[in-house]
Amino acid sequence: MVEGPRRHSPLALVLLALLSEEPMHAYRMRRLIKERSKDQVVNVARSNSVYQAIEQMSRRGLIRVRGTSRGAGRPDRTIYEITDEGRTALQQWLATTLSTPAREFPEFPAALATMSAATPEEVARYLEARAEVLARRLAEAETGRAAEAETVPRLFLIEDEYAIAMTRAELSWVESLIADLEEKKLTWTREWLDALKADDRE
Repeated sequence: MVEGPRRHSPLALVLLALLSEEPMHAYRMRRLIKERSKDQVVNVARSNSVYQAIEQMSRRGLIRVRGTSRGAGRPDRTIYEITDEGRTALQQWLATTLSTPAREFPEFPAALATMSAATPEEVARYLEARAEVLARRLAEAETGRAAEAETVPRLFLIEDEYAIAMTRAELSWVESLIADLEEKKLTWTREWLDALKADDRE
């Protein structure tokens, strides 16, 4: 039995979806990801990442070589196609990923969990800088989506809609945390932290 794509490889999911449309070579896959703005959800900054994902999927029987594309003035390109196992894996991954939230470990919650290593004033300053970035990203995303929505069906912009909603929610929460720090509803001192450690040792 061929194993479905692992949840920690979103790039494999996107590549399988592209190959489910038609056979294509790696360069075209990467180009389509960028043209369709899917590089906002998968990292294809390095072309090597696409080739690595292709190699892994090929080893697992999810895709196979269809042939070679030859063109004047350019190198030969290997064309890949999705296998039946790949189509099954794609559907299984979609079902699992859309229906079941995954346990993920992003950096921001880890920083929040350890922010007592800085002072409340420093944390507020860092969060203010984050809020500025979030506000700028939100404005850019909303403007870009509004422009695209005039010509692109909502189906192909749904991940942008999700990103906007998540950014808006994060910005609202970060701003409320900044307010709590400034109003000292949430605060700490080194002495208070040291006292907590002393209590733990008793």
